[in-house]
Amino acid sequence: MTLPPEMPPVGDRQTGARDKGREVQAMFAAIAPRYDLLNRVLSLGVDRLWRREAAREALARHPRRILDVATGTGDFALELKARAPQAEVVGSDFVPEMLDLAREKAHARHLNLRLEEGDALNLPYPDGSFDAVTCAFGFRNFADYARGLAEMWRVLAPGGRLVILEFPPPRPGLFGSLFRFYFRHLLPRVGALVSGNAGAYTYLPESTLAFLDPDRLAQLMRATGFHTRHRLLTFGIAAIHVGDKG
Repeated sequence: MTLPPEMPPVGDRQTGARDKGREVQAMFAAIAPRYDLLNRVLSLGVDRLWRREAAREALARHPRRILDVATGTGDFALELKARAPQAEVVGSDFVPEMLDLAREKAHARHLNLRLEEGDALNLPYPDGSFDAVTCAFGFRNFADYARGLAEMWRVLAPGGRLVILEFPPPRPGLFGSLFRFYFRHLLPRVGALVSGNAGAYTYLPESTLAFLDPDRLAQLMRATGFHTRHRLLTFGIAAIHVGDKG
């Protein structure tokens, strides 16, 4: 499996992954109580439509067992369970505060989810455990993209499907320039005002602007072994990546 050329040597990468993982974990723990509100405000509610589209792709092959990696407060896992009540849906995240909120939401909606603490770079599941694996707005936070894809490939059964919903970097052009301005200058201020945590919503635009463009992510998925396709949503603000294992 090939790694992005900017990746440091293995030893440095592992140390960097641990450091980034701890920083991201602490940041999301701090903003967990306001996380859902901020998502609605900052996306003007469009994130719900994006999740519906991604769920449709994830459920197209009628999976019986689904793993939602980096599930956060469980929005996407709940969407999957509501649309496929017969399926077993497992949500995994390494931020306990987020999982606590996900459990509250699942209880309020009377949906039966398994919500478990786990590291996306070292998933605590046997090979081939799931018919579908999903990750909604969490993949760009991975400290090692190639390692994360390898783990999702490993736990996915032959014939299974991976669906990643993510924010790609803004594209060139007028709309991309406007969105880049919004991300860099307006979003951090709104996020800080609502959450009280300026650092978290400085990280969000920085992580998006530094993320792989859709073609590069597709290339990395193919290098892992997936048959891939992707499409942009809402003028390229979000992107759905679909990877099939065989």
